Amino acid sequence: MSARSVARLVAATAAGVLAAATMGIGVASAHVSVNPREATQGGYAKLAFRVPNERDNASTTKLEVTLPADAPVASVSVRPMAGWTVQVDKATLAKPIEMHGSQVTEAPSKITWTAQGDANAIKPGQFQEFEISAGPLPEVDTMIFKALQTYSNGEIVRWIEEPSTDGSEPEHPAPVLKLAKAPAKDVAATPAGSNNIATVRTSDTTDTNDSRTGWALTFGIAGLIAGLAGLGFGLLAWRRRPTAGTAGD
Repeated sequence: MSARSVARLVAATAAGVLAAATMGIGVASAHVSVNPREATQGGYAKLAFRVPNERDNASTTKLEVTLPADAPVASVSVRPMAGWTVQVDKATLAKPIEMHGSQVTEAPSKITWTAQGDANAIKPGQFQEFEISAGPLPEVDTMIFKALQTYSNGEIVRWIEEPSTDGSEPEHPAPVLKLAKAPAKDVAATPAGSNNIATVRTSDTTDTNDSRTGWALTFGIAGLIAGLAGLGFGLLAWRRRPTAGTAGD
């Protein structure tokens, strides 16, 4: 193998490694999400809105989360966060909902968290979680929380796109909470001391994009190893090239 052939092999290997790394970066793109991903209709849930900072030159200073008007929740409590203020807006319901035997005509419609100064903002390479407790959860299959992420440079990223019908992920997907039907009362007896609130799955569910990040990293490492192995075989072949006077490349 001639020096020119080795150079071509090195270039091809570098291109393959770069492609594998680029693939990993693209798939690992993060977005605002809600955790856990699933809860139970009629119950109460602790929800955390996870916000990654995706900019290298700006910090996240505000998060606005809109609660779905077509699937209202009567009660929302927010967990205090040091260095951030929180405001809960309410709206009159088109159709009252019932909560513990009473009619509720007004429900939370939007929650806004704002950083108190740049020192408390979400810096590049960081993420933050904003927690609420909400319920009773409506009897619907999903709740879509449209969110706006504001950066210190004035940029606003609108995480408002609803799930597509073909299963592909939108560029700026809104956080989605899936709701399962509560088990029938005759399926399992209520444990002693229970407050009769439907059980909510609160295990720390892995994000979809966390899973994608793991696969992307795996493929990226595999591509790197394959590329380096190819380079090693190429160099070995070059070292064993025919001597002068012998038919070459």
